Amino acid sequence: MSTVVRQQTRTRDPQTILNAVQPHIHHLTVNVTDGGTVWEREIALLLRDNTMVRNMAERILANAVMYTITAMEHPDVHLGVGKIVDIGVHQLILDTPVYFALCDAYNGGQYKHHAPFIERRSDGLCLRTADFLQSNGFDVDGELWAIDGANCSPCDSKVPDSH
Repeated sequence: MSTVVRQQTRTRDPQTILNAVQPHIHHLTVNVTDGGTVWEREIALLLRDNTMVRNMAERILANAVMYTITAMEHPDVHLGVGKIVDIGVHQLILDTPVYFALCDAYNGGQYKHHAPFIERRSDGLCLRTADFLQSNGFDVDGELWAIDGANCSPCDSKVPDSH
């Protein structure tokens, strides 16, 4: 069994963290890296597929990056997101070349599974997750997390390396 080496990123700026994966993108590079930053790509995809203004897309993506990085840095901590931040988490995962690069850069090269439970929880896990992200050095958008504060979509921490 191999050990995954995880270390905390030096920066806590979600845009910098996401843009830093560009050298790790090895798949579909013509499509994925054909101009602009990775951050701008993900914002454009959020705006294409959702009804929201740019400011909201940036807020959602930033918090999704915070959540994803924290899940990679602390695989033993059970985390969960609400519907709003989950839009950004799913955006990251659906853009597979970028998600693979995130896993390569920040999860020791190991794929980080996304295994949500079907039933949402209403025990405050979403708010506890926001608090944990804050304690992990991120400047969370409390308003986004409070929207779904008691109604979150937790992931199965029993699946190997899941968030």
